[in-house]
Amino acid sequence: MDSMTSQTPIIGISACVLGEKVRFDTSHKKSNFCVNEFSKHVSYQGVCPELAIGMSLPRKPIRQIARPEGIFVSRPDGDGDVTKDLQAFSDKKSHTLDHLSGFIFCQKSPSCGMERVKVYYEHGKGCEHNGIGVFARAVMKNNPLLPCEENGRLNDLKLRENFIIRVFTYRAWQDMVASGLTKHKLTTFHSKYKYLVMSHHLESYKALGKLLGQSTLPVDELGDEYIAGLMAGLTHLANTKSHANTLFHMQGYFKKVLDKVQKEELSEKIEEYRLGLVPLLVPLTLINHYLRGSDDQAYLSSQVYLAPYPADLKLRYGY
Repeated sequence: MDSMTSQTPIIGISACVLGEKVRFDTSHKKSNFCVNEFSKHVSYQGVCPELAIGMSLPRKPIRQIARPEGIFVSRPDGDGDVTKDLQAFSDKKSHTLDHLSGFIFCQKSPSCGMERVKVYYEHGKGCEHNGIGVFARAVMKNNPLLPCEENGRLNDLKLRENFIIRVFTYRAWQDMVASGLTKHKLTTFHSKYKYLVMSHHLESYKALGKLLGQSTLPVDELGDEYIAGLMAGLTHLANTKSHANTLFHMQGYFKKVLDKVQKEELSEKIEEYRLGLVPLLVPLTLINHYLRGSDDQAYLSSQVYLAPYPADLKLRYGY
């Protein structure tokens, strides 16, 4: 599968999530999943925006503070304003990340939090949880296709799987573009990712097919529209209904291959999955078993949906 044979994804990551003792009090926010599991399949480039702008270790904590003229970042008492330095670093650094295939931020951080960062009132009493870290905001704004997630949200297995799928999909896209994009390569790429995007968002699946079927755009512009649509589609979380719909579509390719008993068995396993009686791995294992015994199912065998990331991440065992 392309996503398994592509270059190793390089992931940007908040340095404290890697276990580096760079937080204000010299502690860290090490993620066991990132360090002990995901690291087997990716390489990391750690970033600590606060150290990068020259803040010391240890140091006074900083926070986002709402003022009439905007959001500022400083110590709780308002001294040590680092807003301009942090923004300048974030703008510059975020424009040098084309080689990355994903980014993992540290939640709640005034520099790296993706969402729900505390923004304190100027008088110091109370806050709202509606901020975005200065660095995280710049990375996401200037790299809109880049899969991004927070360390805490990766504890949710569905969010974890969604992020990993997007990482390996984006890496495969980057590799293809680096080899020289052509209409034929783009069409071939889409043919392998059709069922994956269908399992996440049926509307995106239909829109991408229409785009490739009717577009007269130059191939570079077509590629830009395609990957934007694909990555947007994959941000939708797959669910039991969307997976079952995809599995039933795939089942149609076995009409002339399986005997009556085998067809009934596959239908039963897909239906049992739809009803929540067995995990997704059960019908997928059966499909892969039947594919191994078939010589004329190259199209189905090529589907990234069947193995969108390394199997030892074990993300399809629990649902």
